[in-house]
Amino acid sequence: MVKMAPTHLRRYKDVALLLYKYSRTDLFQESGEAIPDNDEIKRSSAGELAADLERLGPTFVKIGQLLSTRSDLLPPVYLDALSRLQDKVDPVPFEQIEEAVQNELGVRISKAFESFDKNPLGAASLGQVHRATLRGGRSVAVKVQRPGIRQQIVDDLESLAEIAEFVDARTDFGRKYETALIVEQFRSTLMRELDYQKESLHLGEIRKNLGEYKRLRIPAVIEDYSTSRVLTMEYLAGTKITSLSGAVLADLDGDVLAEELFQAYLKQILVDGFFHADPHPGNLLLTPDRDIAILDLGMIGRLNQRMRDQMVHLLAGIADGDGVQTAEAAMKIGDARGDTIDRGVFINAIEEIVGSVKMRSLENLQIGAVVLLVMRACAEAGIRIPAEISLLGKTLMNLDRVGITLAPGFDPNESIRRHISVFASKRMKESLTSANLLGVLTETKEFIGQLPSRMNRIIELVADNKLSVKVDSIDEHKLIQGLQKVANRITTGLILAALIVGSSLLARVETSFRILGYPGLAMIFFTFAIIGSLALMIQIFWKDE
Repeated sequence: MVKMAPTHLRRYKDVALLLYKYSRTDLFQESGEAIPDNDEIKRSSAGELAADLERLGPTFVKIGQLLSTRSDLLPPVYLDALSRLQDKVDPVPFEQIEEAVQNELGVRISKAFESFDKNPLGAASLGQVHRATLRGGRSVAVKVQRPGIRQQIVDDLESLAEIAEFVDARTDFGRKYETALIVEQFRSTLMRELDYQKESLHLGEIRKNLGEYKRLRIPAVIEDYSTSRVLTMEYLAGTKITSLSGAVLADLDGDVLAEELFQAYLKQILVDGFFHADPHPGNLLLTPDRDIAILDLGMIGRLNQRMRDQMVHLLAGIADGDGVQTAEAAMKIGDARGDTIDRGVFINAIEEIVGSVKMRSLENLQIGAVVLLVMRACAEAGIRIPAEISLLGKTLMNLDRVGITLAPGFDPNESIRRHISVFASKRMKESLTSANLLGVLTETKEFIGQLPSRMNRIIELVADNKLSVKVDSIDEHKLIQGLQKVANRITTGLILAALIVGSSLLARVETSFRILGYPGLAMIFFTFAIIGSLALMIQIFWKDE
């Protein structure tokens, strides 16, 4: 039984009104009452949904941003509208920020920091960032969680979880898309973003993984000044990629930067299985040294070994325009709902998507958009794709936007073709850890140790004529019976045909013995033929299994 808490009535009302408003749009095509296929109406509806989510507050803005990564759930026009959702919030008054920092660090701001700017560098729905200087002169950026935001998000997510349980229990839409599971995935992602200690670990791990890329900068964490609600990092000066002037871009080695950035993310995806999932242009800065600084690592994605193996094949298939390889990789990544899918139809759909890549100009070539289209085709074919793969597609689409900004002529497909074999071999080498090798050696030792005794046993059985091999084959007796039945039917049919032909010939012979005005012998043969034919028909249609 689905339980709903009275304390969440206001949120129930908000969500119910939202669902009612969009229940007749193409967002819920399964209802059978979708609005006409009009692009302008769809764009208007998608834009209204984004605006409504902004009005509902930070939890729903974040959910909208997460939904923008789910090409398996939403039509493309909604993905585009939700991807532009922004955290439109006023900064928290400095007095509240000061109190929060002092409560978390256990000391006054004036004691922990030599200086602390009251005006934030940026404010978002979950927190805001202030520039500060440590005792000793090191310049840092301090990310402070908005007071009360954690409890607000927890309450909102509890309301959504209860509504999702109701939808799953009462509607076909809920049973098909498992909305409770989707809400749980959102809850896990949001709670991870609210834990700055986890973001600190993400920063450290990705900083280590990308150490070989000298043109990329990731801020170091100041651990002594960081908690689950306050994150103090190295301050990296720079200009947002989206704010670069034409003169700066013209003087920039954009091709080199785009290539290094793209390869760094391919390494995260294909080798490390741990990637920064939010590289939109606002989170990337061009430093004074003309390097790229990567900020805000709260959202990350993880891929297990099987996913990484298939992503190698999928990306290589897209880069080479091989729809069959791409489709096979997508099917292995996903989970088919139902007993079967129409493989032929699915492969044709993927070939059409991948084939269109070769026809696009470099300025319009977006590898992330193609991945999302493949994921959308999977959903339509009944193949459930892990949320991490859709998140990966959105990550690549953000990289496409950055690449176009830095170098309009950058070709991601060519970059994949050049380096994918390198990443595949690197991943294989890194998988050969001492622990893995020890496991293989242990199993090999056990196999070799048991091999002589097993061979001796087999030889003894052969020598004693006791070795038997069980083979599940066709039942010869039933097979012979079936063949005999077929032969008998054919023989009977030939005899009856001969009787009919014979009676027809005898009907031309004049004789005194007549039946019903026809030659008697011909009528007798014909009667036997008719009776025999009827008996054979009954045997075939009523008694055969």
